[in-house]
Amino acid sequence: MATSHGGTSARTAQTKRPHRARGPATPALSPAAAHDLDLLRQMLLIRRFEERCVELYSAAAIRGFVHLYIGEEAVAVGVHQALGEADAVVSTYREHGHALARGVPPEALMAEMYGKATGCSHGRGGSMHLFDADRRFYGGNAIVGGGLPLAAGLALADRMRGEPRATCCFFGDGAFAEGEFHETANLAALWGLPVLFVCENNLYAMGTALAREHAQTDLAMRAASYGMAAWAVDGMDVHAVEKAARGAVESIRAGNGPHFLEMRTYRFRAHSMYDPDRYRPKDEVEEWKKHDPVMGLTEGMRKAGFLDTDAQEALDHEVMEAIDRAVRAAEEAPEEPAEDLLLHVTGRHEEVPS
Repeated sequence: MATSHGGTSARTAQTKRPHRARGPATPALSPAAAHDLDLLRQMLLIRRFEERCVELYSAAAIRGFVHLYIGEEAVAVGVHQALGEADAVVSTYREHGHALARGVPPEALMAEMYGKATGCSHGRGGSMHLFDADRRFYGGNAIVGGGLPLAAGLALADRMRGEPRATCCFFGDGAFAEGEFHETANLAALWGLPVLFVCENNLYAMGTALAREHAQTDLAMRAASYGMAAWAVDGMDVHAVEKAARGAVESIRAGNGPHFLEMRTYRFRAHSMYDPDRYRPKDEVEEWKKHDPVMGLTEGMRKAGFLDTDAQEALDHEVMEAIDRAVRAAEEAPEEPAEDLLLHVTGRHEEVPS
């Protein structure tokens, strides 16, 4: 049976979040207001980054596959409130939001979208293979469920080294049907590995509805059958996500083994830019848009007196300027030189002394 957890105390030094670029400090804000403003800034950055990617893709400035995270911003931002710099994050091919929430600079992400040498993967990965080892952000993985065993390996390595770290693995509901999830969940529970499994259940595995693929659609309950703490969360509410993630990570750090969070969320866009999106009823999409996490937090802050029109416009302007800078930097960045084509692909030949 799925278990539930309440909230946690103030952030400890161990759960300090990765450094992110912030705008100018707003005077006279309460801690709660300042925190909400930070959450909103991060979600807006993800939303505006993705919207700009749509424009650039349509203009053929960026190529390849692009999977948008629009609608799911609360999951990435909320979960990262519980993670520290030393923790590891493993993601999917829909990872722009995860990378930005992790603190990967927009300039490095946009350059990667352009395939430039200054990209976080040196222009070799593109949208589906974002990577930043310095921030322990290990992909970007184009294989459905492919990141799950990697997360178990990272957690096992930390355990063997005696490192008090957690590994967070994001994956979609489609990956729940893959053998990698069940094998990894079983092993993580058996060995008590410090893994946070975050299932972003957006109800569709590409074009297949969850109910047409799974006889039992309560994924948290099924995950709990492996003997790990598991519960479902409103993935459209950043506060609910943060509370659940903090509780899970705190328990993981206390040595209580892996935890599973089923984030019930929804992507407002199609599976990818190539997808005509004919499998979802239009009224279903519109109904979910009423629960837009960005608008929900904005309205809540306005009602609480945390945000007025001027502050909201200033925040929008700040975020758009950051995106504009990222695009300019990507356009001006160099291509990788042809002579480096085999760099990181094959080893360099060196003479062996006789």
